[in-house]
Amino acid sequence: MPGAAPPTGLRFEHHPGPALGVGHARPRLSWYLPEAEPGFRQRAYEVELTRGTGDARSFDVESGDQVLVPWPGAPLESRERVRVRVRVRDDDWTGWSDPTDVEAGLLAVDDWTARLVSPRTVGGLDAPAPVLRGELTVPGDVVSARLHATAHGVYVAELNGHRVGDEVLAPGWTGYDHRLRHRTHDVTELVRPGANVLEVLLGNGWFRGRLGFTGRRATYGDRLALLAQLEVTTRDGAVHVLATDGSWTARESDVVADDLYDGQRTDLRPAARPEGPVDVLDSRLDRLVAPDGPPVRITDVLPAVEVWTFPRGATLVDFGQNVVGWVRLLVGDRAVADEVVVRHAEVLEDGELGVRPLRTARATDTYVAAGGRPVLEPALTFHGFRYAEVTGVPDLRAEDLLAVVVGTDLRRTGWFDCSNDLLARLHDNVVWSARGNFLDVPTDCPQRDERLGWTGDIQVFAATACFLFDSTGFLTSWLADLAADQHEDGSVPFVVPDVLPGAPRAAAAWADAAALVPWTLYQRTGDLEVLRAQWPSMRAWVDHAAGLAGADLLWSGGFQFGDWLDPDAPPDNPFAAKADPDVIATAHLAKSARVVSDSALLLGDEAGAARYAELASRVRDAFVREYVTAGGRVLSDAPTVYALALVWDLLPTAEQRTRAGDRLADLVRAAGFRIGTGFVGTPLVMDALTVSGHLDVAYRLLLQTGSPSWLHPVTMGATTVWERWDSMLPDGSVNPGEMTSFNHYALGAVADWLHRSVAGLAPARPGYRELSVRPLLREGLTWASARHLTPYGEAAVSWRRADGELTLSVVVPVGATATVHVPGVPDPVAVDHGRHEWRVPDPVVAEPFPPADATVRDVLDHHPTWTAVVEAAVAAEVVDGERQAAVRLLPHLDAPAAALPAALAHGAFTRGVDELRSRLDRLLARPADADR
Repeated sequence: MPGAAPPTGLRFEHHPGPALGVGHARPRLSWYLPEAEPGFRQRAYEVELTRGTGDARSFDVESGDQVLVPWPGAPLESRERVRVRVRVRDDDWTGWSDPTDVEAGLLAVDDWTARLVSPRTVGGLDAPAPVLRGELTVPGDVVSARLHATAHGVYVAELNGHRVGDEVLAPGWTGYDHRLRHRTHDVTELVRPGANVLEVLLGNGWFRGRLGFTGRRATYGDRLALLAQLEVTTRDGAVHVLATDGSWTARESDVVADDLYDGQRTDLRPAARPEGPVDVLDSRLDRLVAPDGPPVRITDVLPAVEVWTFPRGATLVDFGQNVVGWVRLLVGDRAVADEVVVRHAEVLEDGELGVRPLRTARATDTYVAAGGRPVLEPALTFHGFRYAEVTGVPDLRAEDLLAVVVGTDLRRTGWFDCSNDLLARLHDNVVWSARGNFLDVPTDCPQRDERLGWTGDIQVFAATACFLFDSTGFLTSWLADLAADQHEDGSVPFVVPDVLPGAPRAAAAWADAAALVPWTLYQRTGDLEVLRAQWPSMRAWVDHAAGLAGADLLWSGGFQFGDWLDPDAPPDNPFAAKADPDVIATAHLAKSARVVSDSALLLGDEAGAARYAELASRVRDAFVREYVTAGGRVLSDAPTVYALALVWDLLPTAEQRTRAGDRLADLVRAAGFRIGTGFVGTPLVMDALTVSGHLDVAYRLLLQTGSPSWLHPVTMGATTVWERWDSMLPDGSVNPGEMTSFNHYALGAVADWLHRSVAGLAPARPGYRELSVRPLLREGLTWASARHLTPYGEAAVSWRRADGELTLSVVVPVGATATVHVPGVPDPVAVDHGRHEWRVPDPVVAEPFPPADATVRDVLDHHPTWTAVVEAAVAAEVVDGERQAAVRLLPHLDAPAAALPAALAHGAFTRGVDELRSRLDRLLARPADADR
């Protein structure tokens, strides 16, 4: 009888065990089965719960489910700790999992005796950061101690001189008017019998610091405040509580100024700092929520790779990687200047820090009288940087500097690699951009005076995020803020939390995050409760968008971002895209209505499903009637509109779909196989080319290194994804636009296509319970691989082409199945868990030289020949490069290849045309590399 190893990786909701401070009375359970014999099928599971009395109770459930199964026993009470273990069976039971604890936090408002307290005489808006102090006498030996804490602002807590926990910038950023996140810390090892002192440093953070590009401060209030409740249980069973109240005191700290944008100034000179009183604030505690995901932590520490000094005395440092965090100076006991200054920037320009992209953010940390302090680093700010300038520390060496990397401590769940080093580095850049911008909320950029939770950015990137990281708790928290900040009419702010008062209330693709992000989370995790929680928000948004569209269901006019940052948009006008914004808006209404319909059906609302399905169908009809010709042309004739129409199934006839796909491919060819899409089209263009039968063109687009392309920044040394395709110009200067970032994840959404189509690893059912393995191979790559920690365990696909053979390897986790499409094999193969391998003849053959009756299109599609044609045309001074050559050929793609010289000359009469004709006649007579 087939058996399996004991379950492992026990999880509670989306928290890995052991889980402390969980905010669910009935946390759902998940586990992995690390291995099982062939033929094993889980038919039942047993959960054993051991509560505080020590009595264990088991619950035997006949079910094959192992992901997000219901809590089987009585609900958790506040503070209750339960030990959990699981086993499963086919015919026989496996062994038990290792026991794992789950502990509830404070689940009800009445559990809090603490109240928000704020310094009365210190800690003003422009004053030094305050430290709040409370004392607790503990009689007897300590058995356990928990600190429940949150703040208006950010806090650093110390108990008896030792830092509490390892999170930074706590409690993070939520829409404070609606939600205030608190966290539970196990401080048992820090509490001692007798007197105990809890001190908490408060910084401005998101609550009171600058937010947004308008210079606004104190968005949520002008008083910092602390809510803390220390609960200590002694051996006699008594519970001793220190809760913030009017007995606490406050004093000034040595942090004289702090801001997330501007940095931190620390004055280390001795000074008298008398204690003053605090005020108890009249503040609602029903806003308190437990965290859904992990906190912000230090996730990495990188050494400096190069240090050099200018004659004027400033020292520049290169850390080799664009990161988010701060610089840690290891100055030891050396003499330093009266003031040590650290400035940050992402790039260098003219040999100096390139600070113009920071706009008004000063991104500067300063230390006064730092002599005798061996380590200098801030605690109440963060910066986006690769380079730093340090003044005031003589003879700095690389070993004296570290880049401290911070971000939400998300578990890595996805990896990709391939034979093309530039493409592999692009994927690394996507990972680094997600790490940097997933700092409690999914921000747009980490360096300038912005760093906001732009809805459009995460909407296009959510699928990539869910593959790379366990993003569910992180994103469900953000979605809760979206729903809370959503306006009564259903419109959705541009940024969440919403800190842009007076901004227009709705924009396609951005506001559609309300519907599309929950749907993506459900698809990737199988968590139906995400849809249930967001359903009112999803429905309200689609109703609002339908109202904006009006009776004809064409969402036209009004403010739109459109295909933001189209590569052809001028630096000073990122709105100026090729794609018509009305087409984009109406397409998004159709897509979101379909998603809401599908969600309603899953949630058991058949009437709602029918209503929104009808709406989606009517919007699609309106889209086609207004924007699509019978021959498949889409209004504005831009790559993005074809990508939307093809991927979202907005074209009703096979002929329209075929011709739209062909037109999209021709537009890519006419751009010299360079990218022609902005934020909206970029995540979809590769899928659109793929589903329309133009995989060769997709690969040419993917592997292009000229500008604009995904790989061009990599060739220029980029270590993160840029905001603009040309954030840095070829001459090394920064794009002249007022808005330029070198760490933006949105355009890195192509990584999802790398995972699903290049490596070939995709979910076929929500939560990866069934995998779809379908690697799409073409010349340019000899191997690729992807791994993903699905809710069922690790899935992996790798393939390699060598010596005329393709080897395909697939790993399916226990509890899942896979449908494998082996390249070159006509029928798919269904497989169960385990490792599987196929060896077949290499289906990729060398591109044949265009035949004698070749068209201009055939020449473009044959990469070696096209490269030689461009070189010949440049040498003849007919064109200045590939892009100009390709654009000139768009009207002539169906013409015979012999028409190339005249088409490239574009009607001009130059001496080079005859020379070009002679060169191309020789070139097209035999293989392109014959005489090169």
